[in-house]
Amino acid sequence: MTDIIKLLPDSVANQIAAGEVIQRPASVLKELMENAIDAGATQIDVYLKDAGRTQIQVIDNGCGMSETDARLSFERHATSKIRESKDLFSLHTLGFRGEALASIAAIAEVQLRSKRIGDELGTLLEVAATRIIKQEPVHCNAGSVFTVQNLFYNVPARRKFLKSDNTELNHLLNEFKRIALVNENTAFTLTNNDTEIYRLPASNLRQRIINVFGKSMKQALLPLETETTLVKISGFITLPEYAKKSTAEQYFFANGRYIMHPYLRRAVLQAYEKLIPPDQQPGYFIYLEVPSETIDINIHPTKTEVKFEDDRAIYQFLHSTVKQSLGKFNAVPAIDFEVPPMLHIPVLRPDTQVQMPEINIDRSYNPFAKAPQSPLQQENFQNWEKLYEGFENEKSSQIFPDEDETPIDTASTNAFLQLKGKYIVTSVKSGLLLIDQKRAHERILFEQYRNQVKNGKSMSQQSLFPEQMELTPDETRLWTELKDDFANLGFDIRLSDNNQTLMHGHPAEIGNKNPVMTFRKLLDDYRYTEDDLFESRCEKLAALLAQESAIAYNDRLTNEEMTHLAEQLFVCPTPNYSPTGKPTVHTINMEDIERKF
Repeated sequence: MTDIIKLLPDSVANQIAAGEVIQRPASVLKELMENAIDAGATQIDVYLKDAGRTQIQVIDNGCGMSETDARLSFERHATSKIRESKDLFSLHTLGFRGEALASIAAIAEVQLRSKRIGDELGTLLEVAATRIIKQEPVHCNAGSVFTVQNLFYNVPARRKFLKSDNTELNHLLNEFKRIALVNENTAFTLTNNDTEIYRLPASNLRQRIINVFGKSMKQALLPLETETTLVKISGFITLPEYAKKSTAEQYFFANGRYIMHPYLRRAVLQAYEKLIPPDQQPGYFIYLEVPSETIDINIHPTKTEVKFEDDRAIYQFLHSTVKQSLGKFNAVPAIDFEVPPMLHIPVLRPDTQVQMPEINIDRSYNPFAKAPQSPLQQENFQNWEKLYEGFENEKSSQIFPDEDETPIDTASTNAFLQLKGKYIVTSVKSGLLLIDQKRAHERILFEQYRNQVKNGKSMSQQSLFPEQMELTPDETRLWTELKDDFANLGFDIRLSDNNQTLMHGHPAEIGNKNPVMTFRKLLDDYRYTEDDLFESRCEKLAALLAQESAIAYNDRLTNEEMTHLAEQLFVCPTPNYSPTGKPTVHTINMEDIERKF
């Protein structure tokens, strides 16, 4: 029998390693930006084309590389960070595996221009599918320029499974923000398809957060500061009233690295318990510093999952720090009535004489004597029949109806009942029909909004005074991209002469909700909702606006409103499901009901 185990060629081995490290364009951006940070760059510029599919370019003014280092950087397990195994437990830099550039070069076409400060010439290196195509001297600025083109060009199956440009761009922006938020002393820019999205000057941490997430953050941030022998905690949390449904503003960093840690996240959420609704999420930007020997960051290829030596103690410190910040800055509601003075409890000293308390007894008290009654009590006991006068004529006050009366016959009157402020109940031939009022309204509004967008017919309620909006760079990008679709939904948004964004009108269906908050919530939901749930961009927008505009649970409905809602629902082409595929109706058959008796 012949041997069947063979060594893989380097090109195949590199592609397998690339599958672990490089999952999408955002993975490439992360590795290149981390390398730039480790090189000591104070300015990093990112240029994207087609959300990274066509090109990802990262330009930095760091230390640069020599001709030999530039070539070695594309070899597997080549790194400047590690000399022996114990170095793994004292890492303070970001890229240390030595696999990133080799993995990128295995599944893309890569060009590197790099020059050290003080050198006359730099190095140009071109690599494709792990093969070095060209290396020659070149005139360039100090630092490095990495250009990655045609990602996954030689792995078509991987390229086919990339998501839409909008989804991939969101992942790219997330990675960009994670690095920008922990390197506030470095200036960053990010441009996609020749449109600049972010320009972040070097600043302090608070200003960096405001520059990334918009001016509305200025009033929302509460500082955190605690230092113990185990951990130093710093950063910011947001006021409870700024909580959102999205987790997009939740960031943990450990020793200068973005991490995901569900256990510590629970410590923050428990501190906000009963301050925000259950479906809302607080924002936080929390920075942990621990001794490098007490944290293991080498447990996952993306290095976002870490293990602390004593995570329980860190949990307690973090929970206490967040609670203290919320209380210190009056984020916790105060009790608005007079509090009686505290009891004075004297300190017992060794020379204090303890005396028995005196007890005064009323020896004339007779517990069997008849207590005098007040005039009101005497009248009530003597005329107790008056308590029930008129009740025999008030059917609404009866606990049980008369035998000849029956409850509402929904089968004959076609009436509806509201159950627990959530379900609409009515009888049908087969039994009982339950309608989820919110999901049903979402389906109705979805059909209406989808038709508006498709037909280009907007129904806008104009405002008497236009309202100014402070949009973040990311929100401005999305609005610019979706401007026509938003107009067809009824949002009348324009730029003023001094480039201020003004809302002149909004969809009438949003009712008494704040139209600016609804618009920004819609942008936020659009950014973080997967496209796979919907056939087109207009359907996605229509569904998200329907979710935001629909009646809420616990909204009380009249019989006429419930009847109208049911009639509109069953006119829809797909009445049984909400726009996101959740059931809107459920039938309980008579057989099931009778089986209970």
